[in-house]
Amino acid sequence: MPLIFLIILPFLGSLLAAVLPTNARNTESTLAGVIALGCAIQVALLFPEVADGGVLREEIDWIPALGMNLIVRMDGFAWMFCMLVLGIGSLVVLYARYYMSPADPVPRFFAFFLAFMGAMMGVVLSGNVIQLAFFWELTSLFSFLLIGYWHHRKDARQGARMALTVTGAGGLCMLAGMLVLGHIVGSYDLDHILAAGQQIRDHHLYLTALVLILLGALTKSAQFPFHFWLPHAMAAPTPVSAYLHSATMVKAGVFLLARMWPVLGDTEPWFWLVGGAGLCTLLLGGYLAMFQNDLKGLLAYSTISHLGLITLLLGLNSPLAAVAAVFHIMNHATFKASLFMAVGIVDHESGTRDIRRLSGLRTMMPVTATLAMVASAAMAGVPLLNGFLSKEMFFAETVYLDAAPWVRSWLPVAATLAGMFSVAYSLRFTVDVFFGPKATDLPLTPHEPPRWMIAPIALLVVACVVVGIAPAWAMGDFLRAAAAPVVGGTLPAFSLAVWHGVNAPLIMSVLALLGGIAIHCLLGWLRKAGHVETAPILRHFDGRRFFDYALALAQAGARQGRRLLSTMRLQWQMLWLVCLALAAGFLPLWTSGLELGDRGTLPVSPAFVLLWIIGSTCALAAAWKAKYHRMAALIMLSVSGLCVCITFLWFSAPDLALTQLVVEVVTTVLIMLGLRWLPKRDKNLHIPALSTQIRARARRLRDFALALAAGGGMAWLAFAMMSRPFHDSTSTFFLENALSGGGGTNVVNVMLVDFRGFDTFGEIVVLGVVALTVYALLRRFRPARETMDLPEQQRYVPGDLQTDLLNPRHAGDTAVGYLMVPAVLVRLLLPFATLVAIYLFMRGHNEPGGGFVAGLVFSVALVLQYIISGTQWVEAHFALYPRRWIAAGLLFALLTGFGSVVVGYPFMTSHSFHFTLPLVGEIHLASATFFDLGVFTLVVGSTMLILTAIAHQSVRGHRYHARLLEDEANEGAH
Repeated sequence: MPLIFLIILPFLGSLLAAVLPTNARNTESTLAGVIALGCAIQVALLFPEVADGGVLREEIDWIPALGMNLIVRMDGFAWMFCMLVLGIGSLVVLYARYYMSPADPVPRFFAFFLAFMGAMMGVVLSGNVIQLAFFWELTSLFSFLLIGYWHHRKDARQGARMALTVTGAGGLCMLAGMLVLGHIVGSYDLDHILAAGQQIRDHHLYLTALVLILLGALTKSAQFPFHFWLPHAMAAPTPVSAYLHSATMVKAGVFLLARMWPVLGDTEPWFWLVGGAGLCTLLLGGYLAMFQNDLKGLLAYSTISHLGLITLLLGLNSPLAAVAAVFHIMNHATFKASLFMAVGIVDHESGTRDIRRLSGLRTMMPVTATLAMVASAAMAGVPLLNGFLSKEMFFAETVYLDAAPWVRSWLPVAATLAGMFSVAYSLRFTVDVFFGPKATDLPLTPHEPPRWMIAPIALLVVACVVVGIAPAWAMGDFLRAAAAPVVGGTLPAFSLAVWHGVNAPLIMSVLALLGGIAIHCLLGWLRKAGHVETAPILRHFDGRRFFDYALALAQAGARQGRRLLSTMRLQWQMLWLVCLALAAGFLPLWTSGLELGDRGTLPVSPAFVLLWIIGSTCALAAAWKAKYHRMAALIMLSVSGLCVCITFLWFSAPDLALTQLVVEVVTTVLIMLGLRWLPKRDKNLHIPALSTQIRARARRLRDFALALAAGGGMAWLAFAMMSRPFHDSTSTFFLENALSGGGGTNVVNVMLVDFRGFDTFGEIVVLGVVALTVYALLRRFRPARETMDLPEQQRYVPGDLQTDLLNPRHAGDTAVGYLMVPAVLVRLLLPFATLVAIYLFMRGHNEPGGGFVAGLVFSVALVLQYIISGTQWVEAHFALYPRRWIAAGLLFALLTGFGSVVVGYPFMTSHSFHFTLPLVGEIHLASATFFDLGVFTLVVGSTMLILTAIAHQSVRGHRYHARLLEDEANEGAH
C-alpha cells in the first residue's frame, strides 16, 4: 500500500463516520478501529525496510517550480511515531466504544477522531516542511473540535478556544521559521534540510529560524511559559485526553524538536532555549501535579512534567540524551495512555474524579486498581518497569553532562527533585484513590467495567512490564531504528540493561523514591490538618489568568481601533477603500514608472463613442437619481452595465460579455432585495440650511473627483497594457498552448480551468464562503424597528421573493406598479433556460461559455420561478438545497484535481479524451469538464443561497417585530 494512503484513509473514514446514523455506535467504532488497526499493521510490516537506516519516500508533483511537491517520507523515527499514533489510536477506539454514552453524538466523535489521526499522520510522514506546517495546523483545528466535543459545557468551549489560540499562533510562527529554513537551504524538502545542518547553523538567520520553530514546538507540547493550556483541555472526553496527551497532540512538539535536532541542535542558543524551557517545565509540572484534586488534572500536569523531561534531554546537545528522549517518548505513551483510560473508568463507574471523595477502590475494582497501580509505578520510575529505564538514562545524562561547572552541579539536583515530585504525585494517584476505607458518598457504586473496556489498559500495562524486565529484547531494535535518524545516522553506544551496578544514576533513583515517599506523607499530613489545599507560592501565578487578561486587552484594543477607524456610514467606508486602492496603485507607478507601448491604434468609431456617452450619462444619472428614486437609479446603473457588456463584445471578448450580462441580471435582483432594508424616504422634504447645502455639494464634488481619478487611472492602465506589442505579453503562451496543453480552443476557459485551475479553485472556495457567511449573518439579522411602526393597513409584511420584488414599496418613494409577467410563461422558461445552461456548459471549452456563466443562467431561471411562484411553491416542487450544491461543487472540483494526482500527474493537471459513440461520432472530452461542473454547481448553490436567504430572513424578521408589537400592546393593556 502506498504511504500516502496512511494519511488518506483516516480522512476518508472521517467522512464516512460523519454520515453514519447516530445510533450505529458499533458500526462507527468498528470503522474507526479497522482503519487504525489496518494502518498500524501495514506500518509494522514496513519495519524491515527502515530498521537499518532505510528511508521510504514517495513524491507527487504539485508545484515543482516552487519546490512545493507533496512528499511522504518514512524513516525509523517516523515509523516509531506512526506506530504510536495508530497503535494507541486503535486501543483508544476500543475503549471509546464503551466509554461514550449512546446519548452522545458518536458519529461526530469518531469523525473528529479519525480526522485528527489523519492530520497527525500527515505531520509524522511529511517530507516537505510546508506540508508539515499544513498538517500541523490541522492537528490544532481537530484538537479544538475534540476538546470542545461537549460544546454545551462552558469549560469545554473555553479549553478548546485556549488550546487553539496558543497552538495555532505557535503554528504560524513555526510556518515562518520553516520559510526561513527553506530560504537558507534553497529547498523545502526535508531531506535537503536535514543534510544542510552545518549550513543552517552558520547562517546569520539561524537564530531567527530557531526561535520561530521553537515557538511552534513549545506551544504544541505545552512547555513553559505556554504550559497553561493543557490542564484546561481536560474538559474533553477521557478517550480524547488519553489519545491527545499520550501519543499525538502534545507529542507533536517533541517530535518536531527531535526531527530538527540534527539541524538546529548542538549550539548554545539551542541549549539554553530548549534545555531551559524543558527544565522549568519539568519542575513546574511535577510540583503543581502534587496539589491537584482532580485525577485528570493530576495526569495533565504530570504530562507537562514528562514532556519537560523529554525537552530537556533534547536540549542537552548530547546524542545519548537524544536517544534517551526517544526512549522516554515510547515509555511515556504507554503508561500515560493506560493511566488516562483508568481514570476514565474510575469516573465512569464512580461518578467523580475528585481525589478527596475517592478511597478504597482497590476492593471494589481490583482489576482496574492493579493495572492503574502498575502504570502509576512506571510513571514514578519504579524498577522493573519501563519508566525506570528511561529515567535512569535521564539521570545519567545530567550527571555526565559536559557543560559549565554550575550547570553540572545543579542539574542533577534539579533532576532528582523532579524525580521526587514524580513519585509523590504517583503515590497520590494510587494510595489516596485505591487504598484506605471504602468511600460511601460517591454518586455511583463502583464496579469493574466491561472486559473489553479494560483490555486496552491491560495491553499497555503488559508492555510496561515487558519492557521494564527485558528492555533489550523488547525494545532494542525499535529504539535503534527510531533514534538513528534523530542523531544524524550514527548512534552512540548505549545499554538497555536493567542493572548497571551501583552508580550515581542509581543513587539518584533511590533518593527520588525515598524523597517522593517522604513528600507524599508530609503533604498527606498537611492536608488532614487543613493547611494545604492549593500549591504554595505558585497559587497566584495562573497562566489562564494571564491568557484571559491578554485576550481582554486585545479585544479592548480592537474595539478602540474600530471606534477610531471605522464608521457606520457606508460612504466614508467606500471613500477610504478607494483612496487606499488609489495609493496602492499609484505608489509602484511612482517608483517604477509605466510607459505606453507603441502598438498601433484603430481609428475612433463614432458608434463606440456614442455607446460610452450613453453609458457615462446613465452612470451620472444613477448617482443623481439615487437621491430621489432608487429604482430609477438602479435602472440607469443597469444600462451602464449593458454598455460594459457591449464594450467587451467590441473588444472581441464574448466570454466576458456573456458573463457580465448574466451577472448584471443577478446583481439587479440582489440590489432590489437590498433596497427594502434602506430607510424610507421622507416625502415632505425640507430645505436644508445654506451651510448644509454647501457641505453636501463639496462632498459630492470630492467624491466625483475621486471617482474620476479611480476610473481614469484604471482606463489609463488598461490602455497602457493594450498598447504594448502583442508578442511581449503572456497572452502568446496561452494562445499557443491552449489547444495542445489544455485541449480547448477557448483560451479564456482553458486558462481558468487548466493553466490557472488552482487559482480558480481558490476563487470558488471564496465564493462559497461568502455565500455561507451571508446566510449565517442573515440568520441573526433583523429589520429596522421603524419598518414596523406603521398603521396596520400600511404595514408591509413580505412573504418571499415574489412579494419582495413585485411590491413597489421597497423600490423608492413613488410606486412603479406591479411587474406583470404571466406565471405560466416563466415556468415554461425554466426548461428552456436549463437547456441553454447545458449548451453553454458543454461548449465552454472551445466556444464562449463555461461552468460559471452556465451556473448563472440556471440561477436566473430559478430566481424567476421564485419571483413568480414564491419560495414555498418552488421548494415544494424542486427541493433545492443550496448548501448541498456548494458542498457538491467543491467536492467535484477537488476530486478532479486529485484525479490527476492518482495517475501520476501534478495536482489539477488536465487531460483530453477522444472516443467514438455509435450514431454520434467522435467525442472530445477534457478532464477539466468535471472541474467546470464543480464551478457550475457551486455557482448555482452560492447564488441561490444568497438570494433566497435575504427573502427568507425578511419573513422571520418582520414576524419577529410583529410579535414585539403584539407583546407591547398586551403589556399596555395590562
